[in-house]
Amino acid sequence: MVFTERRIAVETKKSERYANIIPVAELNTKEKRLLPFPVYNLLRRLTPVRFDESRSTWDVFRYEDVHRILKDPAAFSSVRMLSDKERETILTMDPPRHSQMRALVNKAFTPKIISELEPHIRSITNDLLNAVLDKGAMDMVHDLAVPLPVIVIAELLGVPSKDRDLFKEWSDILVKGPEENTDEAFYQVMAEKGQATEQLNAYFAQIVEQRRLEPQEDLISLLLSAEIEGQKLTDKEILGFSILLLAAGNETTTNLITNAVRILTEKTDVQQQLRHNPELVASFIEEVLRFYPPIQAIGRVAAADIEIGGKSIKKGDQVVSWVASANRDETKFADPETFIIDRKPNAHLSFGFGIHFCLGAPLARLEGQIALRTIIERMGDIRLAADADLTPIQSPFVYGVKHYPVVFQPL
Repeated sequence: MVFTERRIAVETKKSERYANIIPVAELNTKEKRLLPFPVYNLLRRLTPVRFDESRSTWDVFRYEDVHRILKDPAAFSSVRMLSDKERETILTMDPPRHSQMRALVNKAFTPKIISELEPHIRSITNDLLNAVLDKGAMDMVHDLAVPLPVIVIAELLGVPSKDRDLFKEWSDILVKGPEENTDEAFYQVMAEKGQATEQLNAYFAQIVEQRRLEPQEDLISLLLSAEIEGQKLTDKEILGFSILLLAAGNETTTNLITNAVRILTEKTDVQQQLRHNPELVASFIEEVLRFYPPIQAIGRVAAADIEIGGKSIKKGDQVVSWVASANRDETKFADPETFIIDRKPNAHLSFGFGIHFCLGAPLARLEGQIALRTIIERMGDIRLAADADLTPIQSPFVYGVKHYPVVFQPL
């Protein structure tokens, strides 16, 4: 069944549009999208909870309120009014089904499995840097931040290396947002997402069939065999999780690595501090997650009439929790506008909170730490290229840039 713009326009009412992929009016220039935090700070102070008529949604900006929403799935549901139930994933489920799915999927994401990936991730990182080190210049996005997580996720899922570029194209579409807040732009993006999802479903269905006949040491084989109290994942659920892992695993880690290098070039004192104290890489990555979070916003739907910040939210209303704002809340973080490499405590919300806390967080952290440690060891005096013209990713809920050209001294 082919997704078309006409079909989606008919089946998706304006009130059902996913608010967290629709552009926010206040971020109306490229400069603001490249650095949106002053806008969030202003909105948090002036309208900590506000209803945006143009997007038909509630926006929530304070840490306390965002934390409350994310930790209360009974009041703020993850279930969306999808026009196509085939696209339901663990992200859009509530308990008890979410709890069952998460328990099964956790079988394939144990600390042991993740930790065993470390030598291989380090080897991939070094191979990617070997290709550019002698040049003294590279595009951090194209040359490292994109291929590293794509290779890792593709290998985890059992995807052939020849299809990695195709995987990245699909991944980009799945996190894409409309350029402007119009029905036409929204339906066009949803049509692209639907087509990409169809293609991914067909692709992964073939791998699932192959692994059912000949299991291998990959994630899909593990998902096929995972069982709790006699219950296994359905093929539809395996496909949904694989697609989710592709989009979330690739995009989050790509932007984490790129944003980390952006910090190094914007704050040379931090770069020097990290070089002299490489043991701070782990806390550096946590502060990157707070300061330049790869995911800016998380969407929910009110499951009942409820009050947040003195505002009455009705059952069925969409609610967008701006974690990028919560991470800068001065009532939670001391000196929030300063990047503090060894900040403790650092209770940022960039991986979410509660039952939907990001399953791939340990893998993203591991890849980020290995990438930055290797960069610091092998590249000196990293600077943004003089002719760089940064372009923000076309997605209101993702924070990153399409390219990040740097120059450096090979070490």
